[in-house]
Amino acid sequence: MNNTYQKHDVFVAIADPTRRKLIRLLAGAEELPLHELTPHFQMGRTAVSKHLTILKEADLVTNRKIGRETKYRLNPAPLQEVKDWLSFYEKFWNERALLLKNLLEE
Repeated sequence: MNNTYQKHDVFVAIADPTRRKLIRLLAGAEELPLHELTPHFQMGRTAVSKHLTILKEADLVTNRKIGRETKYRLNPAPLQEVKDWLSFYEKFWNERALLLKNLLEE
């Protein structure tokens, strides 16, 4: 077994604003190569590639090689875990807002 491969937690992967922006960019396209993603950031291709690797290790991104080029695609399925976790807090805040509304109406 290869010990250098480490599966990243989805929450850790999306904690970084650069990776969230990569997710947003990939969500708006079917596939994008690294050279089309890099101009959206104030960093080099190597740094963007490292962020893509973390997203890939969290299963948020898949890639395929076409000749010398690698194209990246969003895999949104792991984001369901984030959505499920946030749904509890959405209910929490909706209940609190309703309580506040009722208090203000009294």
